[in-house]
Amino acid sequence: MRKLYFILLTAWLVFTGVEAARAEAFQLTDGTTVTGEAVVPATGDGLNIKVGDGKYQKVPWTQFAQATLQELAKNPKLAQFAEPLIEVTEEERLKKTEVTLSPVPRLERPAHPAIIGGLLSSSVGLVVLLLIYAGNIYAAYEVSIMRAYPAAVVCGVAAVAPIVGPIVFLCLPTKMPPKAEEAASAEEAAPVPVPGHPAHASATGTPYPPPDSSGAHGAPAKSHPEPQVFKRGQFTFNRRFIETKFPGFFGVARREVDKDMMLAIKTARGHYDASRITRITGNEMYVEVSKSGASQEVPVPFGEIMEIVLKHKDA
Repeated sequence: MRKLYFILLTAWLVFTGVEAARAEAFQLTDGTTVTGEAVVPATGDGLNIKVGDGKYQKVPWTQFAQATLQELAKNPKLAQFAEPLIEVTEEERLKKTEVTLSPVPRLERPAHPAIIGGLLSSSVGLVVLLLIYAGNIYAAYEVSIMRAYPAAVVCGVAAVAPIVGPIVFLCLPTKMPPKAEEAASAEEAAPVPVPGHPAHASATGTPYPPPDSSGAHGAPAKSHPEPQVFKRGQFTFNRRFIETKFPGFFGVARREVDKDMMLAIKTARGHYDASRITRITGNEMYVEVSKSGASQEVPVPFGEIMEIVLKHKDA
């Protein structure tokens, strides 16, 4: 009998210890604690807790403290109700939203070379250098026209010494043709024959008739105005200069004073005897010249003009 009693007492103690071990303490937001066993499955309106034999207490999910909710979330059957109510701390939020940057391969930047070396090491730089070199040759060609030097010489020097070559020729005075200089010097040095003087007869080869004994004198020769010479270097040939110096050459009907005057224009391309300026632009003018008995309009760029002579058509 005693042995049976001892066995029953031991079984009761074991069962009571197991029940006590299975009981949990549920902390609430108001500071109280409910001790018991959670009954699963739970519902969305709360959790049933077995607090004793045949006694149950239903606690809404919103009344559980954060520590209790975190423990309940570990149970897979209760996690769907507990997790939405768990407050996430700032540190946990930062950990969840933290973006991890993975290293990416980067291209190495080339070393900084000198200006010329940098231009030569890239296709764009080579194109820029070629454009500058071509502009240097073209500038040399324009300088050769302006200063009346051979284009081959000026362009050749520019090809060997870019930029410096055209500047040197631009600083030189305009080169006049040798024949024009010799003719001008010969005209200045030649003596003017006087009618009736023996030198006139020897110069022309025809004896000059002696003066009339009656004392009558021949009619005096008609005099022409002195030619006006405008040379490059002394004057700048542009639209304003032409319109200011030669206003009488623009009209179709010439004035009585200017109708017998003409412009002898000397350029790098040739010589033009212009009777009228038909039109003018910012870079060139168009003059009317007579060729084979017919009038023709010829363009004359300002950059090619070396000399303009305003003179009488019979001079």
